[in-house]
Amino acid sequence: MEKSPERCAIGIDFGGTVVKMARVDEHGGIGARASFATAGLDGVDGWLDEVERHVAELLKDLPAGQEWRGIGVGVPGLVNYAKGFIYDLTNVPGWTAVPLAEKLAARFNQPARVDNDVNAMALGECTYGAGQAYQHAVFLTLGTGVGGGLLINNNLYRGAYSMAGEIGHVSIDMNGVSAPMGRGGVEQYVGNRQIVARALQALDEGRASSILERAGGQRDAVTPKVIAEAAEAGDALALEIFDFVADCLATMMASVAYLLQPQAFIIGGGVSAAGPVLFDPLRRHLNERLSEHFASRVVIKRAELGNDAGVIGAAALTFLE
Repeated sequence: MEKSPERCAIGIDFGGTVVKMARVDEHGGIGARASFATAGLDGVDGWLDEVERHVAELLKDLPAGQEWRGIGVGVPGLVNYAKGFIYDLTNVPGWTAVPLAEKLAARFNQPARVDNDVNAMALGECTYGAGQAYQHAVFLTLGTGVGGGLLINNNLYRGAYSMAGEIGHVSIDMNGVSAPMGRGGVEQYVGNRQIVARALQALDEGRASSILERAGGQRDAVTPKVIAEAAEAGDALALEIFDFVADCLATMMASVAYLLQPQAFIIGGGVSAAGPVLFDPLRRHLNERLSEHFASRVVIKRAELGNDAGVIGAAALTFLE
């Protein structure tokens, strides 16, 4: 009996600065990569032209026994997944009301799927990464903001209008910071800018710390990574900042845990690279907010796929759903 060809797909992680692409096999392996700058293209058609050029490169050395079976895209914005329709993209002008899946399918004569970028990352991690062992998991990405993806009964849950999982806007303070997406949302306290601002404010108030020295004396060079390095070295202010970040996240995660009872929280994004200085207090604060029945049954894990989660998950949209 002749063996069926192994499937592969093109995964696209559409970022506000860079578009990353990869040829991904059905085991989550990356066979080839490409990328191009988001800026400077002639609208949607210019973007499609650039994608087409790179798809040709990615498929040029397709291994024998492997067959291209689709294209998936994760985008930073609001999407109707069922229709592959982009309502609006964050920080990418000119991408409003775009039927992207339809355009991709017409251009390449292949099945096309389009989803929110964090949903794509969540699918990648839960299929090939840190979430493989779980049927119920919540994926969080910590960076400029806080994004979320929900895995329920081994399927991504997108909600009635494909917008579920906007965990960064879950309120942790009913009298908190106001933002377009609501009041007191957790990302208003633990995003990259907010973490840095908290450190600089404390330094301005005269707190002793090695943070500025580690940044070469340059305020603009203070980043969550620099603060995490200071915390690892025992800097009291840096440890206090990450304890605050962990406390805020745990407040949100406890609400999510009581609502969904996931088996695991899978955490990725740049801030997660802080490692134990974030994850140790996070576990402690989450335990403080949950009953024993819930706390003992939920795992907190760092994501495993790193910067590849987006392209791997986008590809997985085409052959795992």
